Amino acid sequence: MRLRLLGLAAILVSFASPCFAGSSTAIPVNNPPARQNSLVDMLALMSGHCKTLTVAGRRFACKTVAFAHDDKGRVNFAVAVDDPSDENHVVSFSGENGKRADDNSYELPIDRMLLNSKNRPKVDGLPVPAEQTSTGTCRQTGNFAARKVNDVTCSATDNEGRTYELLFVSDGKPVSVRRIRQSSPSIQDPFK
Repeated sequence: MRLRLLGLAAILVSFASPCFAGSSTAIPVNNPPARQNSLVDMLALMSGHCKTLTVAGRRFACKTVAFAHDDKGRVNFAVAVDDPSDENHVVSFSGENGKRADDNSYELPIDRMLLNSKNRPKVDGLPVPAEQTSTGTCRQTGNFAARKVNDVTCSATDNEGRTYELLFVSDGKPVSVRRIRQSSPSIQDPFK
C-alpha cells in the first residue's frame, strides 16, 4: 500500500511540475483550438549561436535554430534550448504570411509561441508543444537559396505579458536546406 501511495505521489508531482525544467513556476498556456494537421515541406538548419534567448523572462543558451515551413503556409523558427535538465526543451516562434523586402531579408509576423519540454504530453513518443497566443515579429537576413543566413532576430509577447526574444548569429557555415515535398508558395515575394 505504501509503495502505491509513493507511486501516486510521483505521478501527481510530475503533473504539477513546471512547463520548463528548472523553472520555479509553471508557465500557464492557453491552447488555441486544434487545427488540421499539416506536414513540413521545407526544413532549414542553421549553425551558429544565440547571443540572446529569453523565454518568459528566463535567459538560456541554444543548440541550434531551424526554419520549418509547412504545406498550409505556417512557419516556425524553432530553437533547441541548451537545457541540461531537459533534452526536449524547444521554443518556436510561429506565424503565417511572411514576406521578403528583398532577396536577403524575410519578415514573419508571430501569432503564437510553441513551448515544448519533457513534461508535455506525448504523441507517438514525442512531446506535443503547448501553444501560447502571442504577437511579435521574426526577421531573418540571408537567403536559403544561397545557403547563407546571417542572423535571425525574434521578439514576441504572449497574451499573459511574458516576453520571448531571440538573437541568433550564424557561424558562416552553409545552411542545410531540405525540401521534403512540393507545395504551393505561401510567401509574399515582390520579386516574382
